[in-house]
Amino acid sequence: MAAGKTEERKSDHIRICLGKKAQAKTVTTGFEDIQFIHRALPEINREDINLSTSFLKNTFSAPLIVGAMTGGTEEAIKINQNIAVAVEKLGLGMGLGSQRAAIENCTLEKTYSVARKVAPNAFLIANIGGIQLVHGYGVKEVKKIVEMIDADAVAIHLNALQEVIQPEGQTNFKGVLTKIGEIASKIDQPVIVKETGAGISAEDAEALKNAGVAAIDVGGVGGTSFAAVEYYRGEEVLGEAFWDWGIPTAVSIVEVVQSVNLPVIASGGIRTGIDIAKALALGANLASIVQPALEVAVKSGEETEQFLLGLINELSSVLFLVGAKNVARLAEVPLVICNETAEWLKMRGFNLEEYALRGVSNN
Repeated sequence: MAAGKTEERKSDHIRICLGKKAQAKTVTTGFEDIQFIHRALPEINREDINLSTSFLKNTFSAPLIVGAMTGGTEEAIKINQNIAVAVEKLGLGMGLGSQRAAIENCTLEKTYSVARKVAPNAFLIANIGGIQLVHGYGVKEVKKIVEMIDADAVAIHLNALQEVIQPEGQTNFKGVLTKIGEIASKIDQPVIVKETGAGISAEDAEALKNAGVAAIDVGGVGGTSFAAVEYYRGEEVLGEAFWDWGIPTAVSIVEVVQSVNLPVIASGGIRTGIDIAKALALGANLASIVQPALEVAVKSGEETEQFLLGLINELSSVLFLVGAKNVARLAEVPLVICNETAEWLKMRGFNLEEYALRGVSNN
């Protein structure tokens, strides 16, 4: 794809995500089916709650990052700068959008590198598509995107749904897993594999673990639909048909955490601190928020910071109400999984009782 076409597509994505209804229509994240057990006697002082957490040997003030969003177009400079300013101040992290555009056109590197310029200490995640690894990219290009932002980790994103809808999409995914394994074994930074809105299954999680990846970002369905985004770009009938395709985020978290012993990032329709708490209680290590962060990042770094602080406040409130003094304890409190999410997981053979019976005495 010509560099100009890639930049135009990046602009289209921002415009559509901000101006169109590109969220899932009828399918949900499944978080509405996850219920905490309220503690009338939390027996903790909320002021003592500690939200700090460790992920890939890095410490975060709270288990929250702003997920991969944009880059490769001029309007991305302001967005990435505002996010980076906020996460630097709050001790969080962020992912950059696919850096393919800057590999194709080096003048676009500034749309990504601005993040490190204003956030010298924040955890930054570089980003390249798995499909690009099949079509010629390799260790050289991955090292280039790492250097571009002095990245702490590399995300390889999987977007088969988007590619099959996209008019200019590439659908030869044969060999992607092998290429991921090659990158994971040959670069110094940890490799995170992330879906872009259709979820990761237990089967794919097992394959990724065996390939040597360091973490998985589930990217489940229930938030922004890239089938919808591509539908708006070209009025593709296929995009409408597959608008709600994928594995709900809550389901995908359980499929992954009960199948592999790898750190997990929960993403896909995360909208509130309560969503974050539910994701962590299901076994995720971090939560990643995207669309709502985009909506404030186009305005200012200050509004982005206040938005993230609001999420952190909500998360802290949940910990207080379930009697969890820290993030690790949250993964030990009981919760009940109901309705469609429970039905899916039971049919797939996953253990739901272990969540409901946490902390319950056997006497």
